Amino acid sequence: QVQLVQSGGGGVQVGGSLRLSCAASGGTSSTYGMAWFRQPPGKEREFVAAIWWSDGATYYAGSVKGRFTLSRDSAKNTMYLQMGSLKPEDTAVYYCAQRGSSGLYHFMSESSYASWGQGTQVTVSS
Repeated sequence: QVQLVQSGGGGVQVGGSLRLSCAASGGTSSTYGMAWFRQPPGKEREFVAAIWWSDGATYYAGSVKGRFTLSRDSAKNTMYLQMGSLKPEDTAVYYCAQRGSSGLYHFMSESSYASWGQGTQVTVSS
């Protein structure tokens, strides 16, 4: 079982930047991909971005494309989400997730991911 530990986040003003980290341990050699999801207040959790571990390819939700950058350090088994030009609607609890194979579910689906981080609050104020 892979354990994911998140760090970063916090409060920032509109237009500001934050970086989230997600460090994986235990069974990481089987990582096929990782992703970030977020849950805004009173809403369901939603997909933010995903990265394929083998080649670093990324995919972003339309709401964050061009503002967020996802990267990974394979040697450290760590994924990073650099968030810029933050908006109030980016306020949410952010979760990282890991999957060990391509699986049966789409990479934008929570069901595709077996391991989850503890969640990190990001608050963007105007």
